[in-house]
Amino acid sequence: MTTTLPGTAREVRLAAIPEGLPRREHFTVATTTLPQPGPGQVLVRNRHFVVFPGLRTLIGTDGDILPLPPLRSGDTLFGPAVGEVVAAPADGLLRTGDAVVHMLGWRDYALVNATDCTPLDDTLPDPVAYLSPGSAAYGALTRLADVREGDIVFVTGAAGAVGSLAGPIARLLGAKRVIGSTSSPEKAERLVSELGYDAVVLRGAGSLAAQLKRAAPEGIDVLLDTVAGEQLVAALGAARQGARFALVGALAGQMSAQRKGDSAPVEIDAFRLVIKGISLRGYSGADHPDVEKEWTGRFGDWLRAGELTFPHTRIAGIDRAPQALQELIEGKHFGAVVVEL
Repeated sequence: MTTTLPGTAREVRLAAIPEGLPRREHFTVATTTLPQPGPGQVLVRNRHFVVFPGLRTLIGTDGDILPLPPLRSGDTLFGPAVGEVVAAPADGLLRTGDAVVHMLGWRDYALVNATDCTPLDDTLPDPVAYLSPGSAAYGALTRLADVREGDIVFVTGAAGAVGSLAGPIARLLGAKRVIGSTSSPEKAERLVSELGYDAVVLRGAGSLAAQLKRAAPEGIDVLLDTVAGEQLVAALGAARQGARFALVGALAGQMSAQRKGDSAPVEIDAFRLVIKGISLRGYSGADHPDVEKEWTGRFGDWLRAGELTFPHTRIAGIDRAPQALQELIEGKHFGAVVVEL
């Protein structure tokens, strides 16, 4: 059956570099001529794409130390997307109708090099789950923090895309007690009632160190940190002997209106690191290429067994995507934020 394609496509572009944090008015939804695939390319109709906080860092920075290219005024945004191949060369590896994941989200049709597409199978019960950033949480907890039976684990930014999976994963890996941090009582209640967190500390509700002391009077063995800043300092104060800290994000710097988003300086007690024998390491998926396949397999098993969920908020329509990014930066959503086309 031949699919009739439209003559135009829509995409979200950066209209202007913001002073401070990006807002809805810094983006535009543009209409462009539908591209046609050339040799080695496929045309994908995107079905879903994920809104991720790293976009804030890519907007207006020089990109010297970033793993992804920076965004300039007029550029189309990008990020993980799942979609369906609607046009492909006859001699290619991909066929019309194949479901794929790729990095050219933020548009309804994407012209992608076939080698940059990963075909989807039924490992995960819902294709949208392929947009989960859970591999970062899983990789950090298994490769760096080495969660063990009986560990007490603290997850910062626990209501975010990574944190909302990190706590339940830590429990499945054997953690005895899982504590999270978040910014609102409503999110805290959901972390406990829906995701099985034992306790939650609230940013802006008094001393984080004091709250963490009450939540974990024995101290913590593992930190999965997505925030840095004062939350990393509080975690260091609660660390037990030989604690393992895995850093997967630095939202305190990324989401600061006073910074560009590519730095998150914090003053830590090096003496305590030495005396307590604390390991402090940053996690990069590129350093652990085996994690993605391992994670996807376990994620699928856990989803089907009902032992894990994929917490996410769905936003309908590409026109609402720029607002969704602003709301993500403002901390208004729970779990990952996925735009449904």
